[in-house]
Amino acid sequence: MSAAPFLHAHATHPDWRMALSLALAQIDAQRRRGAAAPTLGWVYISDHYAAAAQPLHDSLRRQWPEVAWVGCVGVGVAASGVEYLDEPALVLMLGALPREQFRVYSGARPLGGFAAHTALVHADGATHDLGELLAEFAERTGAGYLFGGLASSRGDVVQFADGVLRGGLSGVAFTHEVALLSRVSQGCQPVGPQRQVTGADRHVVHTLDGEPALDCLLRDLGADPRRPRGALARLRATLVGLADAPAGLAGGGMAAIARPGQFGTDTRVRHLAGVDPGERSIAVADLVEPGMRLAFCQRDVEAARRDLVRICSEIREELTADAMPGAGGSAPPDAAARIRGAVYVSCAGRGGPHFGGPSAELQTVRRALGDVPLVGYFAGGEIGHRHLYGYSGVLSVFVDGPPSVAA
Repeated sequence: MSAAPFLHAHATHPDWRMALSLALAQIDAQRRRGAAAPTLGWVYISDHYAAAAQPLHDSLRRQWPEVAWVGCVGVGVAASGVEYLDEPALVLMLGALPREQFRVYSGARPLGGFAAHTALVHADGATHDLGELLAEFAERTGAGYLFGGLASSRGDVVQFADGVLRGGLSGVAFTHEVALLSRVSQGCQPVGPQRQVTGADRHVVHTLDGEPALDCLLRDLGADPRRPRGALARLRATLVGLADAPAGLAGGGMAAIARPGQFGTDTRVRHLAGVDPGERSIAVADLVEPGMRLAFCQRDVEAARRDLVRICSEIREELTADAMPGAGGSAPPDAAARIRGAVYVSCAGRGGPHFGGPSAELQTVRRALGDVPLVGYFAGGEIGHRHLYGYSGVLSVFVDGPPSVAA
């Protein structure tokens, strides 16, 4: 017997109480007689409601005292086909998962001996050594896979993890019995070749493939290397795609970009923090080490749209391929029918405006994946596998089927 899809709702209203009331009515309309009681809930709120996080959480606990709640604040929130950017809104999702298959955690409630296979992570971007914490946490999970993002707010930065929290990491970990598929979608396109970092000191890159880094950058932008000031406008629009040194290529070999003209999911996009015409070096908003791969890039709407459709298509294809024929040898169920619920975390710099219109990004997801229960938010950084990304989207779906995780 197939597991029931998750319940989901979304609403906007200047008063959070009214928004919550509207969302609760939607949830009640979806509940089926005899359905299992929900055990885990997701709540994402726009930063208009941040000051009311505690009474809002208290209201959810009164409504569903047996449900463990996780979530955070974002500058915008998302549901299936809908984006609420810069307006008061909330989104909810409720799932009936066996309690032994998940564990809510935070700094105040460590996982202890829980056998985590994967984990949803909400984080405060001001957390010290966040990148290292994520890498260490990923190593403690069976699949080595994290998904989620940084809370984002123009005011109070709050997280929900069976309470209202501030700072650090929180979320929910799952055992290997929870079937999950996850993909990272990049939002930038390379403007030049991928190169190996051959000289670097923390944030400063001195040489790429043995050449001055600034010369490589200006050449990729088609600028005169003798007049870097003439390229200031293009430099301001340029970002840096970084990837770790490939395993087994310490001798100077290079790995190819996963798809021509696009980044692979191991690439993290970072800001170009500055250039030094005298030293012919560049500064990157991340720690850079010799052996890493680097490519200069720019935000690109069409590349972002294509890559978003790609990850949805990959998920659908994998679910269709894994589905067993139905009774009597009938065709396997549609991929969307196997999705119980989904969480989508997108960069605060993306959303409908970046994709060409209101709610365009989430409508792209709905068209490609199907009208499945989905909640999410617009983050200050996106988490996939063990890395912190930028200008990306992380789509994770809970599925009815054999336990798995793929990225």
